Amino acid sequence: MIAAPLPQAYLALGGNVGNSRAILDRAVLLLCDRPDLRLTARSSDYATPPWGFKDQPPFINLCIAVETSLSPRDLLAHAQEVELKLGRDRAHETRWGPRTCDIDIIAYGDLTVDEPGLILPHPRLFERAFVLLPLAEIAGNRVIAGKKLTEALAKVDAAGIERLPPMR
Repeated sequence: MIAAPLPQAYLALGGNVGNSRAILDRAVLLLCDRPDLRLTARSSDYATPPWGFKDQPPFINLCIAVETSLSPRDLLAHAQEVELKLGRDRAHETRWGPRTCDIDIIAYGDLTVDEPGLILPHPRLFERAFVLLPLAEIAGNRVIAGKKLTEALAKVDAAGIERLPPMR
């Protein structure tokens, strides 16, 4: 008997407090350090201008693809546990302000979810070049909410976003 393939989820990670590249690298390791979640792709790191709240340092952003047997709600809980381990304090931060690590679920298979605290696909995905650029790098032909990622990317302003070389 052949096992059914696990759902594929896409996550966006970002941060601008501390050594963001090292923190996000650690976030990927912590996210995928369990048997029910396997990393299948990771984008380059991107330096990006702040979005929403402009008076703050630039962010580092990246996206990952994972296969997981976790439910979307359990994946969200796990992502928030990783954020907490890496110093995020949601209760005392400014919305869209500085943070050590932010992890968003962008899409989970072809699921559409609209529940308190969890909306999939991510409701602001198609407004954010800092998500679309790294996501298109690893899944450019993927269609989310009826839109091909590379086509959605062509419709947003990616000015000021810089792909960074690999860390040594």
